[in-house]
Amino acid sequence: MITNRGAAVYPSSMPEPPAVSEPIPGTAIDAAGATVAELRAALTAGALTAGGLTAFYLSRIERLDPLLHSVITVGGDAPAEAQACDEALAGGAPPGPLAGIPVLIKDNIAVRGMPATAGSPALAGAEQGDAWLVTRLREAGAVILGKANLSEWANFRSSHPTSGWSTLGGQAANPHALDRNPSGSSSGSAAAAAAGLAAVTVGTETDGSIVCPASACGIVGLKPTLGLVSRGGIVPISLAQDTAGPITRSVADAAALLSAMAGADPGDPVTGRPGRGPPRRVARSEHGGRRRHHRRAGRGPGPAGRAGRRPR
Repeated sequence: MITNRGAAVYPSSMPEPPAVSEPIPGTAIDAAGATVAELRAALTAGALTAGGLTAFYLSRIERLDPLLHSVITVGGDAPAEAQACDEALAGGAPPGPLAGIPVLIKDNIAVRGMPATAGSPALAGAEQGDAWLVTRLREAGAVILGKANLSEWANFRSSHPTSGWSTLGGQAANPHALDRNPSGSSSGSAAAAAAGLAAVTVGTETDGSIVCPASACGIVGLKPTLGLVSRGGIVPISLAQDTAGPITRSVADAAALLSAMAGADPGDPVTGRPGRGPPRRVARSEHGGRRRHHRRAGRGPGPAGRAGRRPR
């Protein structure tokens, strides 16, 4: 990809999109359309192990992602997490709702051993523990597969950022047509879900960053009501709008993933009052001023009024 005055310009000749249809070994489940319910049933029946499923998705990332640039990094602890899940299940431990299910996390959300970089080298060394929602996913039995690419700083780095591009991850591509933009800012999460590089993925949204890439990639994205999911451990933009949410291949999977992530976090008081937004005294814009209203995309003067607001 080359750029012209900051806009993405794709080469005239692009390779064909990767063939994403592939049976998951030991099952008749197609990775391109696998659901959480199908994978859980195969794990329960013994046709799959969490270790085998995790290895399968890591292999798909290695083989397919060089064309997609949807994943910034894979988790070195993922195989061990999967093995621990298999051992717990073999020992009779009650399975969590996402037991053994591999999940990709947008790289503006902190994961132990994988800092939340927002796609920027500036945060590449910022080590911290799990975001609160990641702790919830681990408690549900999920295996954290790695970190998904995104529009750098969640499309909040300049007046005309390129959706799906980050310094650390490069330009994410739409798996249905590599010369098409996957939209953003949860570009990698959507592209990876559409290509079957993980069972489910997590994105974040301030204004369109889950639902727009999900739409562009032909899958399901849900921005939860503010306060359903903790913002702890997420690189922030706006206290009044930020939230994480599911990006999946089916509505049922979105519901299952959201159910695992949702809950009251003592460190985020908004989670105790979902739907009501932040307290009035902290309802301020990302620039520090009191928020009065938002101009609708496509209206008003200036570049945003002429071309519409980019998803953030």
